[in-house]
This record gives sequence, structure tokens and C-alpha cells, in this order.
Amino acid sequence: MALAIRFDALVREGAVSTQGDLAAVGHVTRARVTQIMNLLHLAPDLQEAILFMPPVARGRDPVTEHELRPIAAEVDWNRQRHLWRCAYQTLGGETPHLAANPG
Repeated sequence: MALAIRFDALVREGAVSTQGDLAAVGHVTRARVTQIMNLLHLAPDLQEAILFMPPVARGRDPVTEHELRPIAAEVDWNRQRHLWRCAYQTLGGETPHLAANPG
């Protein structure tokens, strides 16, 4: 999530002209940049929940970018929140606090 925000800032600030330029600078494909940037379509409270997840000392992150793709593809933020909660339960983690009545 932090990387998506940073990529967006680089484009907005003019450090790179396009996402294609960003891909070249980062030595990744344009498709990968798009996958990362699509995280910006998540509801703000979901973005915040991801950014403030506790660091993982061992093992894998409880939620990966790949697992977030179908959630970010959903345009309705309330539906995103529902999918988020379902994904977290499936992964056996505790659902990070989401605002009860987000803007």
C-alpha cells in the first residue's frame, strides 16, 4: 500500500511522466505497476488498515497484494469492506479495526 502511495506521488510530482516510465525506473513491468497502483482504489479506511497492520516478524504477511486485487476491483466501498472482512476471516487473522461509519 505504501508503495502504491509513493508511486502515485512520483507521478503527481512529475518525477516520472507515466506509469510506464515508473515501471522502467523500477525495473518491473507496466502490468506490475498497475497491480500496485490499483490498491489506490481501496476505500480510505481499508488503505489505512493495511498501512497500520503490525509488522510481521516471521512468516508471510497476513494479506498480500494478490489477495487484495479482487477487493480493489470492487467499486463499491461497502462491498470492499465486506470482502475485506471475509478475506481476513478466511486467513484466520483478526480483522483490523475499520471505521464504523466511514465517510
